Amino acid sequence: MIPSWIIIGAVTFFVALGSFFITPRDVKWFANLSRPRWLVFEPLIPIIWTVIFICGAASAYVVWEKNPGSPITWLLMALYLLVEIITVAYIPTMLRFRSLKIGEVLGLIGLISGVVLAICVLPISLMAALLLLPYLVWTPIGTYTTDELKELNPQDA
Repeated sequence: MIPSWIIIGAVTFFVALGSFFITPRDVKWFANLSRPRWLVFEPLIPIIWTVIFICGAASAYVVWEKNPGSPITWLLMALYLLVEIITVAYIPTMLRFRSLKIGEVLGLIGLISGVVLAICVLPISLMAALLLLPYLVWTPIGTYTTDELKELNPQDA
């Protein structure tokens, strides 16, 4: 039998690969947007998201191991998956439609979903909830950054 951490890690990895369905034309649009002067950490964003996804997968693993295969655990796994899909959809959807507003909306939906997930897993495991903190801290930063990009690039809002 395949260990649960491998399955959770593989699902996380393959869903994250979905963000690579971006055409160079879409990336070029985003690269040409004006950015706020304080956005000096942009090169670190892929590393930040990698850490966040690892923490999310670890959180899901902790929850799964508390009560493997129960209906509640499966529902929580679906919620973890939903949060990841929303998160991964942020960049390709925003770039595909060339709309910062779409990115901002997806960021807010991701944040709300992440808060709901953290509240749901807290009674099961404090550690699982704490592992979601990087997501809960970073998502508002990303959403705020998107809002700032919108202000600097009103033609691309």
